[in-house]
Amino acid sequence: MKIFVTGVKGQLGHDVVMELEKRGHTAIGVDIEEMDITDKASVKKVIEEAKPDGVIHCAAYTAVDGAEDNEALCRKVNAEGTKYIARVCRDLDCKMMYISTDYVFNGQGERPWEPEDGREPLNVYGQTKYEGELAVESLEKFFIVRIAWVFGKNGKNFIKTMLNLGKSRDHLTVVSDQIGSPTYTYDLARLLADMIETDKYGIYHATNEGLCSWYEFACEIFKQAGMNVTVTPVSSDQYPSKAKRPMNSRMSKDKLEEMGFERLPSWQDALERYLKEIL
Repeated sequence: MKIFVTGVKGQLGHDVVMELEKRGHTAIGVDIEEMDITDKASVKKVIEEAKPDGVIHCAAYTAVDGAEDNEALCRKVNAEGTKYIARVCRDLDCKMMYISTDYVFNGQGERPWEPEDGREPLNVYGQTKYEGELAVESLEKFFIVRIAWVFGKNGKNFIKTMLNLGKSRDHLTVVSDQIGSPTYTYDLARLLADMIETDKYGIYHATNEGLCSWYEFACEIFKQAGMNVTVTPVSSDQYPSKAKRPMNSRMSKDKLEEMGFERLPSWQDALERYLKEIL
């Protein structure tokens, strides 16, 4: 298969291209230099020339706090850019996979979110990703894969931030009332490749197995990295941010199994493999 991948310089796009090539597929990875997704004509020209069998759309505006001040740009990238890609996929009759987020939900309660649950975003980033989902849902051959708490070799992430802070500080405070599942892009890329090879279309949730708070995640990072850093739990109220954050990022992955896909390994196992890669 020939698969077109956006956001190749990001954490996930990079790993998706590597995984597809490993399987013998032709992967065409692009970033803003090759195709500006906010430019309708550019999107049409570049994807039509590539003539792919499928598009995996990883590119996004992901600065959650920045989005509150840059709503127009965030919407241009996450909603309008996605709509342009969806239109070309429809015209070419090719599969489209859109990488979305738990931020499309209101982040309340304690029940894991199901793929078909009602969406009620609580910040600009979540709203624009929701609008992107709506554009993709108009297609016949679509996958929407919602992910959360992502870490990979490329780009910034929570683990790298903790490791850097731990080098200069022996005590940190981290929020303990936001619950979710960390997700390793290497594991996720394999699942996305499994999916795009099928026609089992629909909305899915994909994270590594197991739940934790950011505080518990930080503790495990320092433990596995062998760093002597004391972490103190604090509530979200003590750590105000510009964009409202979901307290509940639990996502049900039952549908993966129901559709014959393998669940990802535990987040602790993923963290261990990741640290071996970067340390």
